[in-house]
Amino acid sequence: MKQVTIYTDGACKGNPGIGGWGALLKFGEHERELCGGEKQTTNNRMELLASIEALKALKFACKVDLYTDSTYVKDGINQWMANWKRNGWKTAAKKPVKNQDLWQALDSAMQPHQIEWHWVKGHSGDPGNERADQLANKGIESLKIGP
Repeated sequence: MKQVTIYTDGACKGNPGIGGWGALLKFGEHERELCGGEKQTTNNRMELLASIEALKALKFACKVDLYTDSTYVKDGINQWMANWKRNGWKTAAKKPVKNQDLWQALDSAMQPHQIEWHWVKGHSGDPGNERADQLANKGIESLKIGP
């Protein structure tokens, strides 16, 4: 199974507002950069979309080290998702899970892979995280100059 390292980040100008996501995928000497954005979204949605799009870009099952600076994504994966699934995508308070569409898409995108999730402090000089942040902002900029 191939080993891939992924760095993801989301950004929002206003929350909600115009948002972008970015992902840096590394496999050996190869790197691939992905980014995109939405005109009306939230930071949490962009953080989730970065992980979803990065995992969907993998052509076959991989061992993945995925780095995020989002405590929302980290806690969702490590603490909340299993209970949400068990409770029919409801929170402990019996309310619908926020961003359920993206959490379900992430759950699906994760399935073929063996993923080790890592949290990294944002804007702390980690080169992979800094590049993912630049890509997320590029996603925002692409919307500003678009039609």
